[in-house]
Amino acid sequence: MSDPITRPGVAAPRDGADPTGTGERPASATERGIGRLGDRKKARLDELARASADKGGVSLVRDAFRRLRRNPVAMFGAAIVAVFILVAIFAPLLAPHDPAQRFDELTKNLTVDSIPGASSGFPLGSDPLGRDFLSRLIYGSRQTLFVGVLATLIGLALGVLIGAVAGAFGGWIDNILMRFTDVMLALPALLLAISLVAMASKSSQWTVILAVAIVNVPIFARLLRGSMLAQRESDHVLAARALGVKQRSIVLRHMLPNAMTAVIVQATLTLSTAILEAASLSFLGLGDPDINRAEWGLMLGVDGVRYFEVRPELAYYPALAIIVVALGFTLLGEGMREAIDPKNRR
Repeated sequence: MSDPITRPGVAAPRDGADPTGTGERPASATERGIGRLGDRKKARLDELARASADKGGVSLVRDAFRRLRRNPVAMFGAAIVAVFILVAIFAPLLAPHDPAQRFDELTKNLTVDSIPGASSGFPLGSDPLGRDFLSRLIYGSRQTLFVGVLATLIGLALGVLIGAVAGAFGGWIDNILMRFTDVMLALPALLLAISLVAMASKSSQWTVILAVAIVNVPIFARLLRGSMLAQRESDHVLAARALGVKQRSIVLRHMLPNAMTAVIVQATLTLSTAILEAASLSFLGLGDPDINRAEWGLMLGVDGVRYFEVRPELAYYPALAIIVVALGFTLLGEGMREAIDPKNRR
């Protein structure tokens, strides 16, 4: 039998082919193929690494902010909040008159059945005491922002303290603190705030702030406690315990920072409820008794309701301002929640 290489009509085997016909490639050819594939993968990985190094890593905060900017509803809420804050800060520059000053050209036309409307120098007319209504509406934003922000910050601080202690230690401490918050959560927020203000010997701006702050404490405490309990069994906390890190360092450096994200988002949403609750207390006559201090809830309750049939605009404008500002904080807070928490993204 002739050799297969010299047989007529049969081509010589290619380099790397199996001359025996068993389907097995020589070891040297297989190793060369694997080597070339590995080189291509390595080159691709090096290229991706260089591209990532050039662009820089994207942090969770930056990624959340990028998603927030792409949310038109959240941006609309942020615009409302920004306008509200700017008006409150620059109220002395925007207001055409002193909100507590009474003007003769307005008071001379005041009667029981007539309150002057828009006129030259007074775009929104007069209030029942002859003061510029537009100036009082602008200064009211400053008072509303002060009460809402301060009440939220006090409630946030107390809630974080209670929630951190309950979530970090657990056991009987957790049971006592959570039963206390359960009792507070069982009561309607506005009813609880009214009860707290009524307990004070004299109503004032600070009684409203403290009442609204106390009402919001159990919300922050419950939320942070749940986040802390979830952090207790996470890998980085278990690793810190295995390395012998002290409990105080674990709570302050590992658990609390990672659990605060949801609480900060909730604070934005709580701002809207704090503004509504403070306005409700002033509307009911439980707020600051100083009639010269411009505050939207007080303007709505004292001026708007009492003189609604004479001049309904006195109620429309403060009510609209409260609704729009509360809506702005709500939309911004919901957008932040969707941007930070993957489970809430649409």
